[in-house]
Amino acid sequence: MSSSVPVAKKKQINLLRGWPSPHLLPADLLSAACQRVLADPVESVPILQYAPDEGYQPLRERLAQWLGRHFGVEPDANRICITGGASQNLACVLQSFTDPHYTRAVWMVAPCYHLAGAIFEDSGFAGRLRAAPEDDEGLDTEELERRMEAWESKEREESHPEFRKLYRHVIYVVPTCSNPSGKTLSVRRRESLVKLARKYDALVISDDVYDFLQWPIDGAVSPQWPPKMRLPRLCDIDMSLGRAENDPRGFGNTVSNGSFSKIAGPGVRTGWAEGTPAFALGLSKTGSTMSGGAPSQLCAAMLADLLRSGELESFIENKTRPALQRRHRIMMDAVKEHLEPLGVVSRESSISGEGIYGGYFVWLMLTQGPPAVLVSDAAVEEENIIIGRGNMFAVRGDEQGAKFDQDIRLCFSWEPEEALVDGVKRLGRLIKRMQGNLDHYEKLAAQIKDSDRPVSSWV
Repeated sequence: MSSSVPVAKKKQINLLRGWPSPHLLPADLLSAACQRVLADPVESVPILQYAPDEGYQPLRERLAQWLGRHFGVEPDANRICITGGASQNLACVLQSFTDPHYTRAVWMVAPCYHLAGAIFEDSGFAGRLRAAPEDDEGLDTEELERRMEAWESKEREESHPEFRKLYRHVIYVVPTCSNPSGKTLSVRRRESLVKLARKYDALVISDDVYDFLQWPIDGAVSPQWPPKMRLPRLCDIDMSLGRAENDPRGFGNTVSNGSFSKIAGPGVRTGWAEGTPAFALGLSKTGSTMSGGAPSQLCAAMLADLLRSGELESFIENKTRPALQRRHRIMMDAVKEHLEPLGVVSRESSISGEGIYGGYFVWLMLTQGPPAVLVSDAAVEEENIIIGRGNMFAVRGDEQGAKFDQDIRLCFSWEPEEALVDGVKRLGRLIKRMQGNLDHYEKLAAQIKDSDRPVSSWV
């Protein structure tokens, strides 16, 4: 029941890898910016020295202006701390603002970004990651509150480090064009989440990495952003509500974890955190930052130069976003032709009913035939395509809290456009074969399991 062409002769197509296409890396802009910032010793000497704890000040100021203009908030560089990217900063936030002896639990929107779990576990939260499920509006805040209330127990006395605050809960969310589901949290749910965090003394860590990568799905390509693409960030909602009664030092209950990885390249290893001024200052006092200075000082200077000139913003508007819009359309057209007739259900819009999509991924549900784990393993062995099986995006240690046995994730940002079509077409052929002979594949999987071989081994 294998395909007619041996898998070894088929070119591998990786629809799991969430990397930007090489064509969307602004290497020439970064090269020119590097030469400019290093040309003058007056500028280059401090750039090549240890950085201030809060980060390169020109980048903080230009980020504040750019983000303030985009989201319609008052720019304030004191709210921003430069980081080494979203993943590194997540670890620093946990080091500075949580304590596994005090912080009760980490709540992760499920399906979740699958590589974040290890970062929480490294910070002492193994066994205390909990699933917070989504619905059509994104994170179901009412269900989250029910689960948080059930998890609450005897209060513990909180200590107050000079520049820090310890939070009782952590809520991790990708609110805009979520990885992996592609969903965007509605304004109503954003406001509800911030109020919930204040009530339960929780810190919402919001990975805001796709905010600039949204587009209308009607085919129009325009750098003009409709207002519905400018949903308020959680950190801005939190600030607009003023200081909470249980937060006398003004740390707030949210932090925006931003990154240049999706808009200038993962290799620049530069990002930013934005919250209250007290939170940004406290984050800058993380021990590793105080020892070595803010990370990515050289890249921070290069990116500040590109923000000053407007070149990075122009690159995003005129190249990155239109390219992702086109890639998404290509993949969705292939899904409609080759997968939907087989009972595969896709989500067209990130924001329910708004005709907007964004990010890197599409989330599909297999309503007929084999579970996702069988499909993903057979895809490698029979068609040489790599896809994301749904259960790899379950919350580690709380897999029963939200299950995704019939779901798969496909990425449209990495492979060439023609490979997106070919990959979906191959996947369709595979699913059709498996639906026609499901017993064979289930028995094969059982034999592999009984023999203690890896499930991905179909030999």
